[in-house]
Amino acid sequence: MNDVERLRKALAAEHAAVYAYGMLGARTTGTLRSRVTAAFNAHRGTRDRLRVMISSRGGSPVETESSYDVGETPTSATQVVNLAVLVEEGITAAYLELAASDDVALRRHAALAMQESVTRSYGFRRRIRALPGMPDSVQGTS
Repeated sequence: MNDVERLRKALAAEHAAVYAYGMLGARTTGTLRSRVTAAFNAHRGTRDRLRVMISSRGGSPVETESSYDVGETPTSATQVVNLAVLVEEGITAAYLELAASDDVALRRHAALAMQESVTRSYGFRRRIRALPGMPDSVQGTS
């Protein structure tokens, strides 16, 4: 996988995050809505930067889907938090491959994006998986 493909994968995840947070913002109030709105704005900004990064490398940015499967529509604050954490874990996972780039600037971008997503996730639920973005189990080839 080359850097443009890695960036496109991260961009696809950012598109999904923007969609999810837009939907969540319409279903929240108060402090939770403020956190959801902040996450929405952060992902929109990152999405826009990724589009420029891809274009500047001669690639074609992946476009947003018309909708995304977010599972069951959240009807409670707990469900909103659960989906927000799931979104952030997906973002972290999407940037893992970009962190393997030979380009130091892209590795730094990926590391910062993962740090931000874990921090946002922690802001929703004061718990962090041991290795955010990594699969729960890894099959070895011994």
